[in-house]
Amino acid sequence: MSSIKKIYKDKVAPELSKEFNFTSVMQIPSIKCVSLNMGLGEGSQNNKIIQDSVRDLSLIAGQRAVVTRAKKSIAAFKLREGMPVGCRVSLRGDRMWAFLEKLLTIALPRVRDFRGVPDRGFDGRGNYTLGIKEHTIFPEIEIDRIEKAVGMNISVITTAQTDKEGKMLLKLLGMPFKK
Repeated sequence: MSSIKKIYKDKVAPELSKEFNFTSVMQIPSIKCVSLNMGLGEGSQNNKIIQDSVRDLSLIAGQRAVVTRAKKSIAAFKLREGMPVGCRVSLRGDRMWAFLEKLLTIALPRVRDFRGVPDRGFDGRGNYTLGIKEHTIFPEIEIDRIEKAVGMNISVITTAQTDKEGKMLLKLLGMPFKK
């Protein structure tokens, strides 16, 4: 069992139950899934950038990434239906907890001039989305092999009903929100 999952069971769940006066254990918010997404933009024209991004995202997540393709053709972007536009991966279970631990303890502190993550990434239903400008902050990525530093979106999907519950859950798990 990962240490962040143990922290959730031992400290976070009882604290949330006390804070929001939940009567049932099933009401306590938990994390369902973590979704990682890389949009490649103009890199979608170059097949090597797509392959490198899939490899890097698979290394970061510990699970094979899937290439996302364009649903519609858009002439202004020189995009045709079915062309690759990015890659994504969804993490659940032990891989999700391991990734969250790596994100909170290793990756986020490696961001230059890091002062915390913004708290405006909540969607109104307790889910949180965070944008990262460079995927090189993760320890699995070898910086000398990178042709182009690509950003990524990290979405943490929770069972929380409100943003207040979701923020409290992530804060107790160690998410460093800006003051």
